Amino acid sequence: MRRISTAHAYVLIFLFGWVFAPLKTAMAQVPPPFTLRSLEVDIWPEYDRPSVLVIYHLTLPSDVALPVDLRIRIPSVAGEPHALAVREADGSLITIAYTRNELDDEWSEIVFTATAPEIQLEYYDPTLKKEGSQRTLNYRWSGDYAVETLTIQIQQPLGATEMKITPNTTNFTVGKDGLTYYVTQVDSLAAGQSFEVNVRYQKPNDSLTAESLQVQPSAPVGSATLSTTPAAVNFLPWLLAGLGVLLIGGAVVWWFWQERTVRPLTKTNRPRRRRLVIEPQEAIPAGVVYCHHCGKRAMPGDRFCRACGTKLRQ
Repeated sequence: MRRISTAHAYVLIFLFGWVFAPLKTAMAQVPPPFTLRSLEVDIWPEYDRPSVLVIYHLTLPSDVALPVDLRIRIPSVAGEPHALAVREADGSLITIAYTRNELDDEWSEIVFTATAPEIQLEYYDPTLKKEGSQRTLNYRWSGDYAVETLTIQIQQPLGATEMKITPNTTNFTVGKDGLTYYVTQVDSLAAGQSFEVNVRYQKPNDSLTAESLQVQPSAPVGSATLSTTPAAVNFLPWLLAGLGVLLIGGAVVWWFWQERTVRPLTKTNRPRRRRLVIEPQEAIPAGVVYCHHCGKRAMPGDRFCRACGTKLRQ
């Protein structure tokens, strides 16, 4: 049997690796066998950075077993995602960990484990082109999963005009923030089927939308509010006068109550003190003893006063 040289063995190993490496990569990128119930993509150019903020809202099917591993591709130039979170039952967003893998010059892969059926992924795309006042951006869904409903909402930056979107859409809405949003909706996409949107608009400066947004009132100021304001102002002096009368009346009532409950001591309610009365010295017969405490005359032979009990002084 012919022996294979070392050089030939290395060549065969290289060929096997070159042939099966793409197969291994393709197997690693095979999505799980389920279809996203919905995918909403928010595209906000020049919002809070001079680039494009892209926000994915992914909803898994109700029958998927959680937790589940997912792989979503984003442009390589985007770098690390700005945020990745799952939405809890109470509506709060909880940040989750991820791994970013560089696939090629165009795409990076974000690998993570979803513990809830709603996921939010955000990244910034710096490929917004500026030529004077002309702005151009391209977005492409990579087709990592089949999607039942794909909805793309493009926010018109403040100060932007002549918005042109391809595929053409005439559907737009005005959000609570007062900004205009152009909506493109696709019924379904198969796994591996991409979708692309091109946007062009005019903008004379580099101001950001977030910096220009004004604080909106919680409720519009209507005619009813304006009509009641003068009446309240005119009623204020009367209100203060009534409050003063109440304070004066309260002070008078308090004074009378103090007069009735706190009175000075009179002769009728002062404690009576016993008065010591002693007859003049010359009127006292010899040998007669009087109590030095109460003045009661003692009988001969008494050692204690018969009236108060005090020991007599002999």
